[in-house]
Amino acid sequence: MTRRRVLGLGLGVLGAGVAFGFGSSAGTGLTGGGAMAILFGDAGSKGRLTARPGGAKGGGATGLRQLGLEARRDGLLYVPAALAAGRPAPLLLMLHGAGGSAEHTAPVLQKLADEFGVILLVPDSRGATWDVIGGGYGPDVRYIDGALAQTFGRHAVDAARVAVGGFSDGASYALSLGITNGDLFTHVLAFSPGFVAAASKHGSPALFVSHGTRDRVLPIDVCSRRIVPQARREGYRVEYREFEGGHTVPPEIARGALEWFLKA
Repeated sequence: MTRRRVLGLGLGVLGAGVAFGFGSSAGTGLTGGGAMAILFGDAGSKGRLTARPGGAKGGGATGLRQLGLEARRDGLLYVPAALAAGRPAPLLLMLHGAGGSAEHTAPVLQKLADEFGVILLVPDSRGATWDVIGGGYGPDVRYIDGALAQTFGRHAVDAARVAVGGFSDGASYALSLGITNGDLFTHVLAFSPGFVAAASKHGSPALFVSHGTRDRVLPIDVCSRRIVPQARREGYRVEYREFEGGHTVPPEIARGALEWFLKA
């Protein structure tokens, strides 16, 4: 399916006035950077995560370290040194954009993680971008589940403050995984998303969405300005922030998202 075809499908569904929908994207052949808002497919249980916080008493190693789950594309975990021993901490699972990596994403957020006392988990996608964008849920869901299970097993995580966030393709994936796993994720932080491809609906996570008004990669009019109203109609609580700029995450937006995550 070409990028033009994907865009046409998304706008056609939205133009028909169909409600915010849920379904797997298997077989759609989404291309990274394709601008669309809502993707529909066959309902199913794919995309579900099984890891849950609880059991760990804290005391795990602090600082930045490799996950050690795979040799080639792995991921990073950052645990602020100032976290109170034994006290459950908020956790943010952060997903990079297409062509990105944990190595380039984690350092940008470390200072905020220190300031707000948040454990930061940044996995690498198995391929150039996240699985659902290439055709359907699968290897990335399994890898993220393993990374979460490892983190939950070593660190005390506050079950009332577990967020999934991302930028660009990572934002689309965060919305999709967050809605599919709203019984795990309490919050979703989506910076410049392009679409939602949730396999199913569980729970009701709070959503933070930001987008630049001059974004030429994922234009705001066919992305967030369509995603947000539909999410609200479906009953989700959404904090939406537009800013003058392109396809990026300004520092004040990143800070505002973390503040919202800890207070909302």
